[in-house]
Amino acid sequence: MGVVYHSNYLIWMEVGRVELCRSLGFSYTDMEREDGLLLAVVEVNCRYLHPARYDDEVIVKAWVEKATTRGVRFSYELRRAGDGRKLSTATTRHIFCGLDMRPMRLPEKYFKLFGVKREQ
Repeated sequence: MGVVYHSNYLIWMEVGRVELCRSLGFSYTDMEREDGLLLAVVEVNCRYLHPARYDDEVIVKAWVEKATTRGVRFSYELRRAGDGRKLSTATTRHIFCGLDMRPMRLPEKYFKLFGVKREQ
């Protein structure tokens, strides 16, 4: 069909999340290694608006939509670089887990980075 397979959008979203975290001042790898904190995907919603074609350069915009001490929701917008056409919009919801894959609270040192307000 000449179009990019739909699951590749999930990979692009992950790349967007990793780069967003880096721009916020931390890396996924350090968060896992230093704090034993994982972001487990529990929900994905992707609206495909126009197809990406093979060899298209795709720009991924990612941001934190909402975060709590238990989880975070990221939003995404994917556009074709050549003409800026919006290809998809999406969200992913994650819970914070330990290395044992059990839910855990977000360590306080990440509150500001994710935009979580300190609980009263």
